[in-house]
Amino acid sequence: MKPINRYSAAERLNHWLTAVTFLLLAFSGLALFHPSMFWFSQLFGGGTWTRILHPYIGVAMFLSFSGLALKFWHHNLITRNDVAWLRRINDVMHNREEGLPEVDRYNAGQKLLFWTMTLAIPTLLITGVVIWRPWFAGNFAIDTLRWAVLIHALAAFVMIAGIIVHIYAAIWIRGTVGAMVRGTVTRAWAAKHHPVV
Repeated sequence: MKPINRYSAAERLNHWLTAVTFLLLAFSGLALFHPSMFWFSQLFGGGTWTRILHPYIGVAMFLSFSGLALKFWHHNLITRNDVAWLRRINDVMHNREEGLPEVDRYNAGQKLLFWTMTLAIPTLLITGVVIWRPWFAGNFAIDTLRWAVLIHALAAFVMIAGIIVHIYAAIWIRGTVGAMVRGTVTRAWAAKHHPVV
């Protein structure tokens, strides 16, 4: 049977650009966060280049994710089925899928990650601009800079934790990675995981 188109080439390119910039930000950010992880800076040519590149990559990720957010926000609105699905998250985790509410294009977990990123990424951008040396940091009081660094680190932690879950779930649900590589899914996969679409 003919597969179902789930993502266009442009949507997949946008996703992978966001994914690559996120990974670069995670490694460079961890290098700057604590001395025990400074060795990640070698991926970027050393500490100086890590500090220079990190904010520019951050702007690139913000722009890339903005494209995804504008394209998919309406598919991520929480419905009654999503609330019921979350109440039965233990069944979801144990693959007891019989009787679960039907899922549309994205399940409630995917939608929560989407809204988490929609809040976290602009937070990272705003706080990142505040602490961006030498361009902007000199315009802010030291207390503002300290708060910005703290909020930036917390938002980054939330993002990294969320993306780890996202990657695990994509591997756990067989066929999901293929959808973002080829753009298509089988009719059986769609009927099992996203029957409302």
